[in-house]
Amino acid sequence: MKKLLLTVVLLSIVVLSGCSTDAERASYNLSKSADMFEINRRVVFYNGINGEYVLSIEGLCSLNDSGRQVEVTCKTGATSFKKHFLGLSDNVTYFAEQLESAKASVYTYRVIFKPTSIIPAVDTRIGL
Repeated sequence: MKKLLLTVVLLSIVVLSGCSTDAERASYNLSKSADMFEINRRVVFYNGINGEYVLSIEGLCSLNDSGRQVEVTCKTGATSFKKHFLGLSDNVTYFAEQLESAKASVYTYRVIFKPTSIIPAVDTRIGL
């Protein structure tokens, strides 16, 4: 029974992993690298009406686009970060440029396991 279950699981993994193209796999791995602050990016917010830049951000940045708002989190030091928010409208858009090439595998997915994130940091606050 265990062998049958293991065979089914392994076969499912092989079938599901074969459903993506090399470009999709590389794109996924590059996005993971950017989310780990390993990719240098330039993010520019652009006003389409007057043709001017609203904001330009460069560095080791991760993007989160929720539709009407973009969050850009950048690593500025070993343990320091900055987070920027910009609301998108009909006339404001953005583009992100990867400033340097980066290596990405087209054969394997990148999985990141951080055991330190399992144990939460607890802040205490005692007020009168």
